[in-house]
Amino acid sequence: MKILVLTDPYGPPSFAPRIRYFCDYWCKNGHDVYVITERFHPIAFPHTYPIKEISLYRNRMDWFFKSVWSLLTDWKNRYFSRKAKKEVKDLSFDLVFCTTFSTFPLRAALEIAREKHLPLHVDIRDLDEQVPDAQYQHHRQWWARPFRNLYKQINICRRNHVLRQATSITTISPWHVDFLHAQNSNVYLLYNGFDPEQFYFAPVHNKEFLISYIGTIYEFQHPEALFSMIRQLQDELPQLRLNLHTPDHHPIAITAVGDEIRKSSIMIVLTSPTANGMMTTKFFEALGCEKPVICYPSDHGLLAQTIENVNAGIATDEIEAIRTFIIDKYREWERNGYTRQPVKQEIKQRFSRQYQAEQMEKIFKQL
Repeated sequence: MKILVLTDPYGPPSFAPRIRYFCDYWCKNGHDVYVITERFHPIAFPHTYPIKEISLYRNRMDWFFKSVWSLLTDWKNRYFSRKAKKEVKDLSFDLVFCTTFSTFPLRAALEIAREKHLPLHVDIRDLDEQVPDAQYQHHRQWWARPFRNLYKQINICRRNHVLRQATSITTISPWHVDFLHAQNSNVYLLYNGFDPEQFYFAPVHNKEFLISYIGTIYEFQHPEALFSMIRQLQDELPQLRLNLHTPDHHPIAITAVGDEIRKSSIMIVLTSPTANGMMTTKFFEALGCEKPVICYPSDHGLLAQTIENVNAGIATDEIEAIRTFIIDKYREWERNGYTRQPVKQEIKQRFSRQYQAEQMEKIFKQL
């Protein structure tokens, strides 16, 4: 197959690990992949397929004015679509694949698919409706907060216009599948997952018992009580240390995440009962490394159920239950020098990106 891939930014800070793995897998299987994305930061990872980057902004001031103009006129999607269509004007493909966490670049994917009479498959990783008040968007600047709900409603309208016309859709949780059935009957489940080449178990002995969190802490997540209990527990467990890696506090390179998880003793996964279908990649990465997980608070839904089904750790609102769990794992670490969660291997493998890439390939062949 000749696959045209349109994706949101491909380089740092997001790195798009899901689509990167898919593209590498498809190329190894003999398919031709051509990627078009937004120019953001330099792409520093190796790849065997062409990646065309389209520049959208000259500087931060240009970004500000064009962002406001995009809210009113959809400038960003229109401009990207025009440039992308010019890039592929004389190229032939078998299908168009678009992956996004919001709306960009759905418009370009639909217009190219229409002009070339190709099937369009959309892989949508997040929905504005899955958390309250559009808090999943990175609009933490004070001036953007009053416009978040307006931005959310406009994005939903533009997104649904494309999703209704897509040939098929994949998304990341059963909740997302059920929600999107209102827009399109051909919706498939393809969970977030882990790259088996980066996230795997290996015994790493560490002189400290690290309870680690890696990622962003969003407004709807409230880990204060958990972090406070862990710090207090250090008086009882002297080698325990809370190990935070957030964008604002000791950020970590994406290539180092697997090693950081392997040297940790417990991984924290933050969620909220107000978040629907939030199957965070950080859970799957900890699962790949077979490290025990503390999910706080429990979402009382899909994530908690998955943690229980695969025996990945604990999902609870009860601080005392977490305290008992930590002490038990601390004793394991004292005996062995590392921790290893006895996850159910047959379930774990379903969340490998290799398995998911195979499932996506089957969907493409049906198209």
